[in-house]
Amino acid sequence: MSHDWEERPWGSWHVIDVDRGYKVKRIHVRAGCRLSYQTHDHRSEHWVVIYGVATCTVDGVTTLVGPGQSLDVPQGAMHRLANETEEELIIVEVQRGAYTGEDDIVRIADDYGRGN
Repeated sequence: MSHDWEERPWGSWHVIDVDRGYKVKRIHVRAGCRLSYQTHDHRSEHWVVIYGVATCTVDGVTTLVGPGQSLDVPQGAMHRLANETEEELIIVEVQRGAYTGEDDIVRIADDYGRGN
């Protein structure tokens, strides 16, 4: 079991488990914050909302996802996770694919000036 974690401008992520072909993370998104609009070349993602309401954009389609609900992000899809509420958002993200490294991010837009 891995205990990797990282603070980001929008919140934090914590690796729960990782092995060949998958990684599981707990992601905390601060109120009013959002992650980069991005894509991945080597993995798909499955998001399960644990607490709060997620504003999920996948290939230009925006969906609100509440506690106990989930959303799939296909490999190569442009996507963004946002918290447009005043409470913290917590999701569990399951990454599946041949490579789940943090450098498999192509940022299309970023609120914090981070590029690729």
